[in-house]
Amino acid sequence: MKKIIYAGQSAEELFGAREEMSMAAEQTVREIIQNVRANGDKALKEYAAKFDGYTGDLYVTEREIAEAKASLDAEYIQTLQDCIDNIREFHSAQKRSGFEIKRNGAVLGERIIPVRRAGIYIPGGTAAYPSTVLMNAIPASIAGVPEIIMATPVKADGKVKPEVLTAASMCGVTSILKIGGAQAIAALAYGTESVPRVDKITGPGNIFVATAKRLVASEVCGIDMVAGPSEILVVADEYANPVNVAADLLSQAEHDKLASALLICTSESLADAVMEQIEIQLKKLPREEIARASIDNNCKVIVCPDTDTAIEVANEYAPEHLELCIQNAKENLSKVRNAGSVFLGYNTPEAVGDYYAGANHTLPTSGTARFASPLGVDDFVKTTQYMEYTQEALEKACPDIVRFAQSEGLTAHGESVKVRMKK
Repeated sequence: MKKIIYAGQSAEELFGAREEMSMAAEQTVREIIQNVRANGDKALKEYAAKFDGYTGDLYVTEREIAEAKASLDAEYIQTLQDCIDNIREFHSAQKRSGFEIKRNGAVLGERIIPVRRAGIYIPGGTAAYPSTVLMNAIPASIAGVPEIIMATPVKADGKVKPEVLTAASMCGVTSILKIGGAQAIAALAYGTESVPRVDKITGPGNIFVATAKRLVASEVCGIDMVAGPSEILVVADEYANPVNVAADLLSQAEHDKLASALLICTSESLADAVMEQIEIQLKKLPREEIARASIDNNCKVIVCPDTDTAIEVANEYAPEHLELCIQNAKENLSKVRNAGSVFLGYNTPEAVGDYYAGANHTLPTSGTARFASPLGVDDFVKTTQYMEYTQEALEKACPDIVRFAQSEGLTAHGESVKVRMKK
């Protein structure tokens, strides 16, 4: 953990370079993809046995889903439902319809069409995340995607966490694959005997999953984004509670050892108090080892002269999560240009957005918030344009079209209009 007094440094000077996507995994991932393409289900089963010790069926059964739901208490089921309702409300507001323009005998329009199949990847690893199921499946469902296939790795016992299965069953997932890693991405992208090929793949994963998504996106299907390590940047003024700010930073640090927890504040005394609180709270965390590695390696505390400067530094960094723990936070929102999701005021911790508020928690990382957006309904649709001209409308447009075609040296373009003119 390092404290820095701001003196005009760039974001890279303050925070260091972002972790670049490692190319070390690429050759391995290419080999896995080629094997799945060539050998289909056989390759999937071999990888499941090799990496996870699993030798059973590729798909979760209806019985497994029913048993999973039955194993959870009613209170947790209601919590899931409350979160689903909030996420549905937010994402339903994103849904858009097409449009049509009519002018002088011409009709132009745009249709919004959901993709036929979506694949969502849900990590297993050190933790399993039912919230990630909700954040990926619900926008796809609202978009109108008819088939949502979920892939998640399992251990030798073949069991998927009950909370994950139940979340999937409650928010529109149509089938669940017991497959993880690059092989799952390959199966979804190219298809196998039992896995249908999808049009879009979303969801987070490790370096092998991320690399596979990047590779298939260049060839056969769409993806949401190639996500890097999780990030939180808190902008805090002198009125912020250091206990709360420290807790918010640790909420991201516990994700993994590469996660970044950053603080920009306008008070050096607050900076010192937060750093002290981080040490106190770290010792109480079950995931202390992970969080401590993140804090020790990736935590910076920057002291700025005022909130305007702090927000400008945050804009340059373009964080995945941005907390404005300042007075009049909403009034300062218009100053934020680059952030995946913004949490306003002293009572809106980032965890509210992870689970409950309704906005999506799949967000652009590694500075891509400069140009990228959170996952949403638009990620699961495509647009198709259409147009129709009457004879009279085409006659009126003919001179302009021919003139433009001639300016580009494409005379056949102009001739395709001229031949339709009345003799």
